[in-house]
Parts: sequence; C-alpha cells; structure tokens
Amino acid sequence: MSIEDDELLTEFVVESQEHLEDVESQLLTLEEQQDDVDVALVNKVFRAVHSIKGAAGFLGLETLETLAHREEAVLDRLRNNEIVPTSHVVNTLLSATDQLKELLAAVETSNEQDVSAHITALEEVLAASSGDQTTTSSETQSAPSQTASIEPATTTETDTDNSEEHKETPAPSSPAPSGISQEAVCEFLVESHDNLEQVERDLVALEREPGNEELINGIFRSIHTIKGSSGFLAYNVLEKVTHAGENLLGNVRSGQMQLNETISSALFSMIDQVRALLTTIEQSGSDHGVDCSGILEELHAVNNGEAPKTNHNSPAFETLVEEDGEDAKSGDSSTPSSPAAVSANATTTSAAEGETPATPRLADAKTSVAETGKAIASKADSAAGTSQVQPAGKKATGGSAEVRSAADSTIRVDVALLDKLMTRVGELVLARNQIMQYTNTSGDNDFTSTGQRLNLITTELQESVMKTRMQPIGNVWSKFPRIVRDLATTCGKQVRIEMEGRETELDKTIIEAIKDPLTHLVRNSVDHGIEAPEVRVANDKTAEGCLLLRAFHEGGQVNIEICDDGAGLKLDRIRQKAVDKGLISPEQAERMQDRDVGQLIFMPGFSTAEKVSNVSGRGVGMDVVKTNIEKIGGTVDIQSDQGNGTSIKIKIPLTLAIIPALIVSNDGNRFAIPQVNLLELVRLDGAQATESIEWIQGAPVYRLRGRLLPLVYLRKVLRTEEGKAEDDSINIVVLRADDRQFGLVVDRIMDTEEIVVKPLSQQLKSIPVYAGATIMGDGKVALILDVLGIAHKAQVISKARDRGHLEQLELNKECGAELQTYLILGTDNNRRLTLPISQVARLEQISADSVEMANRSEVVQYRGEILPLIRLADVLGFRSQGAAETDLLNVVVYTENDRSYGIVVDYIVDIVETAVEISRGAVSGRGLLGSAVIQNCVTDVVDLPAVIRQVDASL
Repeated sequence: MSIEDDELLTEFVVESQEHLEDVESQLLTLEEQQDDVDVALVNKVFRAVHSIKGAAGFLGLETLETLAHREEAVLDRLRNNEIVPTSHVVNTLLSATDQLKELLAAVETSNEQDVSAHITALEEVLAASSGDQTTTSSETQSAPSQTASIEPATTTETDTDNSEEHKETPAPSSPAPSGISQEAVCEFLVESHDNLEQVERDLVALEREPGNEELINGIFRSIHTIKGSSGFLAYNVLEKVTHAGENLLGNVRSGQMQLNETISSALFSMIDQVRALLTTIEQSGSDHGVDCSGILEELHAVNNGEAPKTNHNSPAFETLVEEDGEDAKSGDSSTPSSPAAVSANATTTSAAEGETPATPRLADAKTSVAETGKAIASKADSAAGTSQVQPAGKKATGGSAEVRSAADSTIRVDVALLDKLMTRVGELVLARNQIMQYTNTSGDNDFTSTGQRLNLITTELQESVMKTRMQPIGNVWSKFPRIVRDLATTCGKQVRIEMEGRETELDKTIIEAIKDPLTHLVRNSVDHGIEAPEVRVANDKTAEGCLLLRAFHEGGQVNIEICDDGAGLKLDRIRQKAVDKGLISPEQAERMQDRDVGQLIFMPGFSTAEKVSNVSGRGVGMDVVKTNIEKIGGTVDIQSDQGNGTSIKIKIPLTLAIIPALIVSNDGNRFAIPQVNLLELVRLDGAQATESIEWIQGAPVYRLRGRLLPLVYLRKVLRTEEGKAEDDSINIVVLRADDRQFGLVVDRIMDTEEIVVKPLSQQLKSIPVYAGATIMGDGKVALILDVLGIAHKAQVISKARDRGHLEQLELNKECGAELQTYLILGTDNNRRLTLPISQVARLEQISADSVEMANRSEVVQYRGEILPLIRLADVLGFRSQGAAETDLLNVVVYTENDRSYGIVVDYIVDIVETAVEISRGAVSGRGLLGSAVIQNCVTDVVDLPAVIRQVDASL
C-alpha cells in the first residue's frame, strides 16, 4: 500500500469513527421515541452508515461494506416508518455498529472477519418488517459488488439505455423524506462539487488515455454518487441529468462505445450543467423548474449513436468567459428547451455484476470540507437522561476504545481562531527575541538556560501553527487544465499546460485571494498569447503551444510565474494604443523603455483586442488583476520577448510569516536578509581586502575559489555612501538571486534570528530593494532586503550575464542528464566534497562549547535529543595536521533508520543544481563513492551511509 493509500485509509477510519460515535447516541434517542420517531434524526444515522458503506466499497473493504449495507437497509425501512425502533431493533443496530467499530479497529484485516451473525440478525429485522423471507444471506453477500439501497418504488422510464448495466428500469425520485436538514444539503453540495472537480481532471486525462479503465470507473462512480444523493434529496432535475450521463458512461465502461470527441464534449457539457444546477440549489434551495432538456437531448442522442441535434454550450464556461465583462451574469443560465422525459430513482442503482460502489473521493472531500468550514460532523444532542443500552450478546472491546481515541485526535478548527493564534505566536516570537537578546548579555546561567528552553519551545510552536494554515497551490491550479482545454477549443488553438511547484504551500487566505487573478492570466495567455496552429507552424514553431505555471518560495515571498511560448507583446502597438487612448503623450511613448511599455496593459480600460468577444476585448481584467494582487501586498511584473512568448511574475509577500534571517548593519542601520537567499559569508581583512577585489569594466568582483563573484555595495544601492568611510576589512554576504550569485558588501554582520515579516507601507512599496519590515528584539524596526530587487537595481542580473548560465542548463536538459541538487563542502586542506542535498535533513551551526562526551564519543543536545557527532574529515582521513579548532561547528544533520547523526564539516561552500557523472576509480578509501567534476573542479562524492557504518559501532 502506498503512503497516499495509507493516509486515505487512516482518514477513513478516523472519519468513520466520528460517524459511529454519533450513531450510538442517536439510536438510543430513537429507542426512546418509539412511535413518535424524529425522521431528521433517522436521516442523520442513515447518512452516516451510508457514507461508511460507500467509502468502504471504494477502498475494497468488502466485509465492512456488506455489514454497513445491511444496517443501511434497516435504517431505510425505519425512516419510511416500516419499522418501529423497538429495543430489539435498536439492540440489533447497536450490535452491528459495535461490529463496525471492531472492523475499523483492525481495518487492514477486516475482510477476513466473520460478520454473518450480525447480517442474519439484520435480515431477520428486515424480514419481520416486510412479512416475507425473500432476503437471504447469499443475496446479501453479493452486496459489495452492488450499491443498491432498499427503495421499494418502481415505474417506467422513457430514455433509451443500451448499456447492460442499466437495463433495470430506475424509478422516479420520490419526495425527499421530511426533516432534511440544511446540514445535509450543505454536505451534499460540498461533496458534489469535489466529485465534479475530480471528474473534470479524470476526463481531461481520459482524452489522452481513452482505454484507461481506472479513469473510466472513477468518473462513473463519481457521477453515480451525485445521482444517488440528488435523488435522495429530491433534486429531480439534477438526478435526471446525472442519470443520463451515467448511462452514457456505462456504455463507455462496458466497451459498447469508444470515447471520442463527441462523447467527451457531451460529458463536459453534462458536467457544466450539473455545476450550474448545484449553483441554483445553493442560491434557491431547489432545482425545480430548471429546463435541462437541451443537455438531456444531447446525452441521449450521443448515447444512441446519433449526432447531437443542438449545439449545446457549456453553462459553466459561459459564466467563466463572461466574468470579465461589466455585465457578468450568473452561471446558472438555462439551456435550450426540448422536451425529454427522463426519470431516475436516487436510491435504486445499477444491478450489474462487479460494479464498484459509488462514493465520494475521501481525500478531496475531506480537504474541501475543512476549507469551507461546513463539514457535516456535528454531534446530535442526546435527550436528557438517555441511558446507554448494551447491545444484546455483545460487549465493548478494547479495539473500539482505541479507534475512539484516534477519532478524538482529529478536530476541525475555525479559521478565525487559527488567524488569532497565528498573530499571538508572532507576538510571542518578538518577545522571545527580546528575551534572547537580554540573555546574551546576562551572566545568570539559570536565566540563560531558561531562555534557551523558551527559544526551543517557541520555535517548535511557531512551526506547528504555521503548518495549520498552509495549502498547496495545486488546489488552485487543479481547475486550469479544464479551463485551458475549453478556451483553446473555443479559440481554435492547441495548448498544452505544464505545472511546476504544485506542492508550493501558501497561506489559505492568499490561496483564496489569488484564484481569480490567476484564472484571468491563464485565460489571457491562451486567448492573446498563444497563436493559432497555422500561424505557429508558419513561424517555425510547433502547432501546439505551451503554457507553463511555476511556483516557488524565495526571500520570504511566494513567486508565481505564468509563461507562454506565444507571440509575445507587440510593444509598438501597445505604445500607439496608449497614445490613441490619451493614456500617455507621444513624447512619453518615445522615451519609455520596453519594460515600462509592458506595464501599460495593467492600466484601466486598456486593450489591444481588435474586436470584443465573450472572452476578451472589453479592456477590463488586467487592471483588476493588479489591484487584487496589490491588495494582499503583492506585485505583478511582465516580461515579453516578441515572437517567443510572455512571462508574468507575481510576487506575494507573506503578510505574517516567521522566517530565519541574517541581521546585518550598514551605516548604523540594521537590515534583515532572508536565509533562503544566503549561501555563505566571506570576510577579507587588511591587505587581503585591497588585493582580492578586482575591477572588470568598472564593476567590482571577487575571485571566490576560482569563480568571479560580482560585488554590490549596500551603501551605494541605498545611496548612503556620503557619510561612510570604508574600513580596512570587507564583509561579503554571498547571495543567490534568480539562479545567479553575487556578493553584498555590508559594514557588519551581526547575527541570525527568526523574524516576523510585516508588509511595507504604501510609501515604501515602490522601493524595489525592500521586501518587508520586522521588529527586532529591542523594539526597533529593521527593513527586510529584497535580494532579487537589489540584484536588478545593481544590474547584476542581465540577459548578457545570464546567457552562459542558461545555456548550460539547456545543455543539461538536451543531453537528457538528470539534474540533482548537491551540497558542496570544503576541507581545511582545500579538498572539495559533495553529497546530495536529499540526504541532508538540516544545516546547523553548533557552539563548540556545547559538545559533550558520552561513551568516548562526541555528542550534543539537539532539539530535545542526543545527537552523535561524526567529524567527516577524520573519518575520510582528510584532517590536516595542526588544523585550528573553531568556536562554531558546521553540522550537516543526517537521518537514517529514525536515528539522526551530526556530520561535522569544515566549510559549507555552495549548493548547486547539476548533472554529475561519478568516476569510481579516481579515489580510494571507504566513505567515498568516487569523484566528479562540479563547477569545473574535481569533487569527491561522499557516501554518507558508509561513513555512518564505519563509526556507528563505536557510538
């Protein structure tokens, strides 16, 4: 079982146990009611058991599904007033519930358990209620392959269904049981939206792999689930549409029909209509009166092998493309009318052999429920004085208690409470910094020890709290493949979408804020950027265009890029259009640089479209994108190469984030540099400071281990050089910006600490060298430097200087070499070592005074544990005679078999992404894999597991 499957199974157990906790109290309440049964309460119990049954079937837990299915059948009779909740009936249900708990406690072996006694007892209750004995155990044992609920209503059906799986005529939807709560409707809407999103993704993938049975079955199950739930809630129109789609999918799944463009279009249209119906239900509480005859006619025609009679448009897509207009309309527009009579029963499902039960996709549903805060897991209020009834012949087991505790370990928390907690943690970090500053000057050892303990606890607390609000940006991107597909079809283009950094995490509030801006930018790239296939071919391009989405963290900010390989911006046309509209004067247009011209598209009312369409051309949208991004403290930049494409870069500073930073001083002012950009520190003293600095074309550079490192003086960037005389020594902070390196010269390097990032005020936002601000331990404000902004302002990064670097990356890609990230190490005797960064858990600097001896080995207390230290140079035999000891040890934390080791290294030189070819005969001795050429230098590749094996016996 994969990690993902294991997590899904664990989530299923926890959620199911939550359902069962409610079921017990609710059944006992029903027992007290006897003849005056609360139907709403019965429905809650029914939905809980129904959810467990469906999820168990999806996960292949057949015994669980069988038992839940029989219990669900009894509850169905109970809610239809065909069974009275006598003590015997309730005891039978409680006994079955206890058995479900035991199966959940040992879920991985649940299919091996014998539950025949409970099934027999439940069938006896069913038989007594119906007065016949037709329900047999053998009939029940086939339940895992079916999803039929007990619903004794049948009627005729007028739609044609060629699928073997749908020859049974479904009954019309009966009115929803009285007492359906808003809670149930909310759960249905959340679950259905999640299922639709999954169906869209799977259908797009299925077009590329038409024969993928797993995708077909997944789509079928999701639509089947929506159909069943809508029927139960008496949303008859929605049930008809999904039933028609299910019939078509059934024929595709059985092999009677092959997926083609016509079928795909019909299914996508069905998805859009279902989404529109869900929106109508959200707004009005019902789908009554909505005319869906157009989509029904299309689905039935395609299912019968006929050409659709109508050009059915996608309601959701019409809504999407209309959102840019000032007169944007609601998405639940009606479709062309055409009479069609289709009826379906929500709880009567396919009777085909081997059909997998329908169920929501648990992981997606769980995430969505947590996001909306509308999860349906509320506890039913038990009546006062209700006594717990022990099921007949059954005693509680230890396994049930264990699963109960697992369920109790997961709770849902209001987002507002997390916001408040995050703010308080930020204030705690500031207070911690103040205390730590005092402990550095205090001679009280007890106070120092307490301060260090506070530092550790605060760090762990803030890391945990920050994780609670983080979500991957892939949650936003998941809808883009469908948007790109539909828009490309509308525009007559071929577009491929690629995504990098889907796992990049953002705060939930930022995720919500960037959804609409990103959607607009993606649509603009397809509509305006990428050319038609014939145009691309004529320009020696592939007919299919490429849209790339990329996300990554840099400098305490989230960077999002939307790049296309289309025609790029026509700058001359933009200049002329701006002059014609009176936005700028002709003189301003001539003086404007190309980069500034590109920014004109963000001005209100600006558009270069020759005609207005339902997609673009109104001149609204890009200015709204910029406004919305700036509302959350972000910036938007556009770069274009005419004929080759356009890249839009969004930088979103975190409004409240806690990041490690290097504190430096310049002209008496303190600045913070995010450690994510920091590579190393270099200090040049006396004559070395003068002799080591070289000048090339008027620009200072420093030769760092044979490579030229451009230097930028911070005081020159900030224009504070008049009042500062240069020292004899030079402090260089080596930084990475946009895959390039440069050295930032500062007056003084002070310390490293965690800082709380605050957004800049409006007055400072236009200064490109600052990314934010923070409050230091003494209460004073320090500005956070924007490393990339400094590099651009100092002109360190340019196309000419980057060309060699980019060509090397392209060469690696063309050669098919696998790029890996390596940590480069140095030794006191000038040897270079390297190891994959994937083997590194953390990089730490530990005071030499904190090293202790245990069992004749060096150890250090690290994060509440004892960390053994291994001096790499000693193990490899690279230690120079008379090498000086330092006050701080550079430690690479390595974890193997749940045990951590601290690898002490002399120097940390660099982190590089490259493709290496290891020569195994070039070195001798244990602990090395061989040697490779990295950065034009021979570098020994360390075998960390071998190093550990050499030393582990003595630890």
